[in-house]
Amino acid sequence: MNGDTLYSIGELARRTGLTVKTIRFYSDHGIVAPTDRSPAGYRLYSIDAVARLDLVRTLRELGLDLPTIRKVVDRELSLPEVAAAHAEALTVQIRLLRLRRAVLTTVAERGSTPEETQRMHQLARLSKDERSRLTGDFLEAVFGGLDAAPTFAGVMRSMTPELPRSPKTEQVQAWVELAEVSLDPGFRAVVRRMAEEQAAEQARSGVTAPRRDITAAVRDQAGPALTAGIDPASPQADPIVAQFTAHYAHLLGRPDDVELRRRLATRLERANEPLWRRYLQLLAVVNGWPAPESLAPVFDWSVQALRARTRR
Repeated sequence: MNGDTLYSIGELARRTGLTVKTIRFYSDHGIVAPTDRSPAGYRLYSIDAVARLDLVRTLRELGLDLPTIRKVVDRELSLPEVAAAHAEALTVQIRLLRLRRAVLTTVAERGSTPEETQRMHQLARLSKDERSRLTGDFLEAVFGGLDAAPTFAGVMRSMTPELPRSPKTEQVQAWVELAEVSLDPGFRAVVRRMAEEQAAEQARSGVTAPRRDITAAVRDQAGPALTAGIDPASPQADPIVAQFTAHYAHLLGRPDDVELRRRLATRLERANEPLWRRYLQLLAVVNGWPAPESLAPVFDWSVQALRARTRR
């Protein structure tokens, strides 16, 4: 090939791998214009048409429309700018496809009704601002108006889901379920009660700064006992129970008596609420955090130990 040679559509098709029909279509739309015509009126193209057609084919495969392609090849538009705009558009499309896939996967797994499917679809399509409002409403219902609210700032941040800009399917699924859970009045009441108890404990202790929560103390002290296979009702468990009940008594500023142990058993039962554990699991998935440690066995052991000692 040299710069002076002109080629028919058939020759151009053989060199580019495109069909004659496709090249004629591009030619009719002014994207690859003929350089000249033969005496018989057939279109003839220069060597530049090969490179132009290669570019057109690439841009079409990337999903650009013909008017945009024409402006790019005619240098009316900057290819990097066009590429950036289309990449952003594709990002949006991919996100929507992931949302749809997540909803459909969840529907298939749950065997959802049409009403449930519609609700999940609505939750999945919420904008970032709408998700923030839903989360803010939940946190306000749980923590709003409590005297110890300043000390809950870190807790509230740790309970806030942040769906990434390009979430994975499992993150979208987790967000939808988490949103459903946070809208549940019964769940809100449980978490509100937990927050009220913690606020009351801090108020009684006279300490405004965050301090070690009783659930952390129970985890650290009862966990090894559970691992060691100690029966919660056995005498071997007495010193272990005494350790975390003493910590709780100190937090409340009251004696370590039967009433306090009953109160602590109820407190741990609420902290062991399955829906609360599920919320924390879903939150970790949405935010891309490691899966939270399951304290259910430790709390079960501790509640059994406390109940065994308050029946006497």
